[in-house]
Formats: sequence, structure tokens, C-alpha cells
Amino acid sequence: MKQKPSRVLIVGYGEMGHAMEHLLGGKHQLAFHDSRPVEGLPAINVEQQAALADFLLLCVPASPHHELLARLAPHLQSHCICLSIAKGLDDKGRTPAQIYQQIFNGQQPYCLLYGPMISEEIRADRYSFAELGCADISIYHRVRGLYRGTRLYIRHSTDIPGISWSVILKNVYAIAFGMADELQLGDNMRGFLAVTALAELSSIVEQMGGKPAATLHLAGLGDLITTATSAGSHHHELGRKLARGETGDISGEGVHTLKMVEKYHLFDVSPYPLYGLIHDAVKEPISVGQKFCDYLDHV
Repeated sequence: MKQKPSRVLIVGYGEMGHAMEHLLGGKHQLAFHDSRPVEGLPAINVEQQAALADFLLLCVPASPHHELLARLAPHLQSHCICLSIAKGLDDKGRTPAQIYQQIFNGQQPYCLLYGPMISEEIRADRYSFAELGCADISIYHRVRGLYRGTRLYIRHSTDIPGISWSVILKNVYAIAFGMADELQLGDNMRGFLAVTALAELSSIVEQMGGKPAATLHLAGLGDLITTATSAGSHHHELGRKLARGETGDISGEGVHTLKMVEKYHLFDVSPYPLYGLIHDAVKEPISVGQKFCDYLDHV
């Protein structure tokens, strides 16, 4: 039976917005909104489009989530599913899931889509994989139906804190892989970093209310491998830049996460020396090679 098209409002027309367009275009009725003027993208009344939407896809960082959702929530139909792909914290140290809870208070269905989903590969018709974090299995089935016939494969998870913190922190740990590669520390080091990063991740996830095993799945290990080893990974390249002593434009979701964890004391970082190494290298990108050697001397 042919699938009935859904109305989908995609907020954010950057790389991931384009990737979602590639996956869903031709199958569903799409509308796009971006806070910036984008050449070729017609202006729309975003509130009107939100009122028509069956799905609201937030393809923007975590920081604007609260303002966007507060603006659009009064216009959403009760069945509209809000889906976020943001893998970071907002400026108050909140995860997208926490923002959803605060804005919707259980009155609107929402979910998180996290995993190895490099936008360039999606647009090249390569496979991508994700966990859909949601409490209600019916939301999972509706989102799977939305992406039916694409090369995005989705698994269900009810461990929203687990997948949230796994995917947020893997951006931080990916920086260490870039540093090690730039310092030419070898493939053995990459194996060591993978084991060490996963151990620290599992402990932090448990501290933040998730299940430690969340780190072994797509939002954790799967996305860590992708982000930590991909030549086109922003956070891997950040690590390389830090190791070269370059201090210009050291930014990204992982860097922002480090700042928010420190600013709001979101968890105790003292038991996690690899996290501490990355934090120190980002905060003071001087003699990163020596910082790495000092770290290894104490493991």
C-alpha cells in the first residue's frame, strides 16, 4: 500500500536540513524555515506552517531550541511529532530532551534522532543509522514510517538521558582522536582512546541518569567511531588544529559542551582524566603534545 505523504516542517536549512530534504523530498510535503536569509529559499510564515505540520524537524543546534519551541508550540496540532537531531547543550546547559520537557510538559509528542548520520553521506545516498529516543512506541513507528524507503535505518530507545549524553559527549571525546592523529601517535593509540572514552562515557551517562549500556549503541559507540575517525569530521579536525597550536575558530558543539559543563557544574569531571585532557587543551591550546604525554604518564 502506498504511503500517505506527511506534512513536514524542517527548521534549519544547513547541512542536516539539506540531508533531511534529500531523504524526504518527493515522498512528503516539505516546508523549510531558517533564521538566516538563504539564497533560493522562499520566506514562509513559520507559525502557519507549524499549524499544518505532521512532523516538526529541528535541524538546528540546541541553543535556539527553547525559543523556537516556545514560539511554535501554541500552533502545533496535538498529533505533530517534534524531532530534534541536535547533539549539544543550549546556553543554559540543557539537553534538547530537557527543553522539550520544559516547553511541552507532556502535552506534545517529541523524540530525538541520534547516531552516525554524516550529512554528506546521506546526500550521496549512502547508509545512515540512528536511535530514536522516545517513550511511546507509537512515535517510533510513525517516525519509521516517515523515513520508510530511505537509507536511514532507525532503532528504538527509551533511554533518553542515555542516548542524549552519549551523543553530546562523543563530540568532546572525538577531539582527542584528532589530537592523537595530528601528533602521529598511531593506530594503537586510537584503540586505547576508544576504550578509555567509552569507559568514561559510560560512567558519566550513569551519573546523568542514563543506562551505561547506552554508550555501546548507535548514539554512543556508533557515532563516536564516525565522528572520531572521519576525515570530514569537524571535531576530529578541531583536535588536529589544537595539536598544531592553532587557536583560531576553535568552536563547535563539543567545545560548547565543555564550557557548559564547567559553567553549570553539570557533573563532577575529576574522575575522568581523558575528559580533563581535552578540556585543558581546548581552554589553553599551548603545548598540546606535552599535555598528551603528561596525561599518558598518569594513566
